Amino acid sequence: MPWLLAIGDVNGRSLLTHMGKHQAHIAAAVIEGGHAQASRETAVTPRVVFTDPQIAAVGLTLQEAHERGFDARAYDVPSPGTAGASFHGRDTPGTSRLVFDEDSSVIVGATFTGTEISEWLHTATIAIVGKVPAERLWEAVPAFPTRSEIWLNLLEKRQRLRGVALRQPPS
Repeated sequence: MPWLLAIGDVNGRSLLTHMGKHQAHIAAAVIEGGHAQASRETAVTPRVVFTDPQIAAVGLTLQEAHERGFDARAYDVPSPGTAGASFHGRDTPGTSRLVFDEDSSVIVGATFTGTEISEWLHTATIAIVGKVPAERLWEAVPAFPTRSEIWLNLLEKRQRLRGVALRQPPS
């Protein structure tokens, strides 16, 4: 029913507090006369399991991407594989994965496992929701030495596996 607004667990979409808050924000905008539209798509729901190591994911898994007809490919790198990990997360287990739709060159899913990796999730969520192509992601330069350099590792891995020369800095 288009006039009925159901938020949180009652709508059965994404049974997470942060998604209920998001749905409430949209419902309030509609009630106040706005034109906000709630997406029926739950594939971009960010989720974290606060274990040791942590597990954080957003978007589609590789299998889900294939099932939805994407020309998907996953790229994995070790989560502690950055200079920033020397300060936090050094020598701890973990893998970071981006799932790209190769036709559009955009990320459709991301999964991170490792020590304190939950904060990486928002960047992946923005990339997925914004449909940011890989070439634009190269312009988002992470500070050194931070664990955010995981993004460079992932983008470099993608280029190597696709047989594309690594980007060179401007001369």
